[in-house]
Amino acid sequence: MLQITVNQQTTFETDIKEGEWLINATTAKWDVKELANGLISILYNNKSYTAIVEKIDIKAKELRLRINGQVYNVAIKEPIDQLLASMGMNMQAAKKAEPVKAPMPGMIIKILVTPGQVINKGDGLLILEAMKMENIIKATTTATVKAIKVNERTAVEKGAVLIELE
Repeated sequence: MLQITVNQQTTFETDIKEGEWLINATTAKWDVKELANGLISILYNNKSYTAIVEKIDIKAKELRLRINGQVYNVAIKEPIDQLLASMGMNMQAAKKAEPVKAPMPGMIIKILVTPGQVINKGDGLLILEAMKMENIIKATTTATVKAIKVNERTAVEKGAVLIELE
C-alpha cells in the first residue's frame, strides 16, 4: 500500500487489489493513458483530465504534476518508508540543513538573504571576495535562514560559519 500526499496537505492510502485501484479502501474507477505527445489522459468519474509530469525526483520519491493547469506536488511513501517513520526513523526528517561555511578566507562583500527567508538549492546567499575575485556562495539545499553569523565588510577564515539554516 502506498501513502500519497498531495501539496503537503491531503494524504491518500492507495493499493491495487485484483486489478482494481483502491483509494482510501474505496474502488476508484478510472482510465489512464499515456499519449504520444507526452501528455497523460485521465478519465475519472466521467470527467476528462490532462496531466503533464513536470518533475520527477526518484530519490526523494516526489513528483510535480500539472493537471488541467493546476500544479500538484506529490510525495510517495512506500511500505518501508511508512514502517521506518512509525519507528521514528524518518529519513527525510533526519536530514538537517548544514550551516553555510566559508570555503576559503576572504571578505564578506554583500549578504543576499535575511533571517527567516526560505531559500532554494542554488540561491545566492552572500558574496565573498577572495584573492580579488568575487564568489557567490550558493545554497546547497532548500531551507530557511535561521541566523546570519557575519556582517558585510568583515573578514572571515576558511571554515567559519557564515549562515545557520533550519
